Amino acid sequence: MKYVSADEAVRLVRSGDTVVCQGGTSVPVILQEALARRHAELEGVQIVCGFNVTAGEAPFCKPEYKDSFLVNSIFISGDQRKHIAAGYGTMTPAFLGEVPGLFRRGEIPVDVAFINCSLPDKDGYCSFGISADIAVSAVECARVVIAQVSPNIPYLYGKCHIHESKISAAVYCEEPPLGMVFGEPTPIEAAIGANVASQIPDGACLQIGVGGIPNAVLNGIKHHQHLGLHTEAMTDGVIRLIKEGVIDNSLKKVHPGVSVAALAIGSAPMYKFIDHNPTMEFFDVAYTNDPFLIAQNPRACAINSAIEVDLTGQICADSIGEMIFSSVGGQHDFMYGCALAEGGRTFIALPSRTAKGKAKIVPTLTPGAGVVTTRFQTQYVATEHGIVYLRGKSLAQRAKLLISIAHPDDREALEEAACKRFGYSFLRLKAE
Repeated sequence: MKYVSADEAVRLVRSGDTVVCQGGTSVPVILQEALARRHAELEGVQIVCGFNVTAGEAPFCKPEYKDSFLVNSIFISGDQRKHIAAGYGTMTPAFLGEVPGLFRRGEIPVDVAFINCSLPDKDGYCSFGISADIAVSAVECARVVIAQVSPNIPYLYGKCHIHESKISAAVYCEEPPLGMVFGEPTPIEAAIGANVASQIPDGACLQIGVGGIPNAVLNGIKHHQHLGLHTEAMTDGVIRLIKEGVIDNSLKKVHPGVSVAALAIGSAPMYKFIDHNPTMEFFDVAYTNDPFLIAQNPRACAINSAIEVDLTGQICADSIGEMIFSSVGGQHDFMYGCALAEGGRTFIALPSRTAKGKAKIVPTLTPGAGVVTTRFQTQYVATEHGIVYLRGKSLAQRAKLLISIAHPDDREALEEAACKRFGYSFLRLKAE
């Protein structure tokens, strides 16, 4: 493979192009920095990004670059949030599993793909599976593929490879993927995790996210048996259960014996463990997040979180009022797919209050808030105060159940709101 400098590589980007950047912990920052250095030469370059984990703000997110680069996020992350909130960028709402289709149908055109990949194998194939999610389809559709190539990027299996002959320009670097280390769950997170874990059966096939609450759930199921993994994000927590034999994928119908994911987010030891590991396969999100594929695994369980939950079970997970904070991600894909599965279960896990003491179980969603999971889909909701099951329950019954797991200091106000909203149907239940 012939290598060039980053500045030379990004000269392949033209004004008016759409550039799709790989995300996760494998954001091609060196290429982004080189592109930002060309800001005076370029105009109207649209930059499409998904879920990003980086050490700072994206280099193209500067007000003075607003005519050079238009940031269009599919999942707003910390590296772009302030820029978009200030009106210099925007976001495109989409279920994550549908994003590859937007590329493939040309609804979001892809001119250039920026990726971060491994060294080529003996047959000339590089792996970019550490963030296969939207990168697979972007590479497939792009006119130009520009790659950071690093010996420190793990080589992963599945359908997440590109032959070196398809790379338009390669930049050699030794940048490892960004390491993410999560501490022990807080007491509140541990309580939430235990409540969720109590309803996960042996033999379940898991979709689980990243952070304190997911880690707490994983701690709570460490004595379960024959669990499977079909998820978006591979994390240190699931690796621990794989090493301990708790996750063995023995009862899965789709890829039995193999852990399936779209990206990996974790520590350096985790990246070393998954490197050339044939028991793990990585695919684009059109595959991992296909609800009808997810549903083929019995006892499929989806564990997700929320910003707010209203008394009818509506789940807001993408915005704080009118301010878009993230996006729908894969929550809907897995909530729907797991609900279709034989013995499937879905969970929304959240603390009863924010770190600033604001209630997260509320009478109605904050004006402008988006509904990611509808009240018609919500099954289990868990806080540190318990877990309740909403499917098949009336509006009044849902209100009573959700109030029971709200913060104790918020329950009186929630009851007053429920009385006004649901009238006698709620009063009768309250009296029971």
